[in-house]
Amino acid sequence: MYDLTRFGDEEMYSCALTLRNLDKGAQNIEDVAKRMVRYLYENLLDPQTGDSACALVRFFMTCPFMELSEDLRLAARNLVGGRSVGSNTKCLTLMATAGDQPQWNARQLSTGHQAIPLLDENFVSRAPMISQLIHQFGLDISTVLEPDPDILVDLEQTTFNVFHIPEALGSVHIPAQAEFVEPYQIKSVLGFGGMLPSGNLFAIILFTKTPISPEVADLFKWISAYARISVAALDKRAVFTG
Repeated sequence: MYDLTRFGDEEMYSCALTLRNLDKGAQNIEDVAKRMVRYLYENLLDPQTGDSACALVRFFMTCPFMELSEDLRLAARNLVGGRSVGSNTKCLTLMATAGDQPQWNARQLSTGHQAIPLLDENFVSRAPMISQLIHQFGLDISTVLEPDPDILVDLEQTTFNVFHIPEALGSVHIPAQAEFVEPYQIKSVLGFGGMLPSGNLFAIILFTKTPISPEVADLFKWISAYARISVAALDKRAVFTG
């Protein structure tokens, strides 16, 4: 187990190597995503209680609308109020989820987060957590919406910054304050991930019940790099199970 309040180099190496090897025997990225969120939820623990230090762990990835299943396409259309969604529109798709509440352990039970169409830069800018995550990863929104093949190799090699909100309560970048942050006592939010060879971006987001310091958040840059190797190993296969 890992204590986020005492998370150091040794814990970072152990966690990174475990995530690196979670692609073994996996059929697709959805398989790996499920393994990663479950591992993090079950192993980032509060030593005082033995419970998970995370209220919720989620794995998101941008996928073209045309590659989504029919149920995910319907979820995406329901979010845009009748606007047209192009076949190549990137959708921030919930690949896997694990958390304290029963409804946080299945994508199908998520309301409003199964597949979010990133219609244009203006649409993304009005989603505070998404736009801030992209910004803290060191990317332009335009790069995520329409990856340039000429710079993808450079982007893959980039060590992205983490997305870190040390104080979730009252943060303008974390929505649903009254519905989620306050009642579930979310202290910090940490996201890490990277760009894949396909031009899709993945991000693992931890909503924690224990504070995460900037020093601990910085260690997740290395965990991000190892996780990306595991996810990228399956990037050329079908994304979803079934």
